Amino acid sequence: ELKSYLTDRYIADLMRAAPLHDIGKVAISDVILLKPGPLTEEERLTMQRHTEYGADTLSQIEERLGFQSFIRIAVEIARHHHERWDGAGYPGNLAGEDIPLSARIMALADVYDALRSERPYKESMSHDESRDIIVWGRGTQFDPAVVDAFLAYEEQFAFVSAFTDEGVESIRFR
Repeated sequence: ELKSYLTDRYIADLMRAAPLHDIGKVAISDVILLKPGPLTEEERLTMQRHTEYGADTLSQIEERLGFQSFIRIAVEIARHHHERWDGAGYPGNLAGEDIPLSARIMALADVYDALRSERPYKESMSHDESRDIIVWGRGTQFDPAVVDAFLAYEEQFAFVSAFTDEGVESIRFR
């Protein structure tokens, strides 16, 4: 069923849109973004607003363009990449296939990246630890079909995520 959506054009648009998923964080204070410890309830609610800020900003860009572009998918991703398959996410508490496919894919990719990356408040995790957390979230946090696709290509995820920022830069400029 998902394969019918995954045209070459859709995949290309998804690749262009994905880097914009957290654009709304520019409206969030660095005090919150870089906080080394747990967020307070108020800080957490402020952080969650990045989905709305990002989607609103991208919607304004889309309106000014006046034609169909990858920005439509970027709006979906920015707004809904923190929704959960079971409906316990934000900002809309959408569940299952009510969540746009682009956001269901980005949700898994974003969590994988967060788990594999060192952050001010945590160490990075191994690919195996990250995979186990994603599998544990299959059917609750993540679309089961997206998890299955991740598992089918997990070696590629592990390979790409193994590069440090330094490693990527050295490859890019050879």
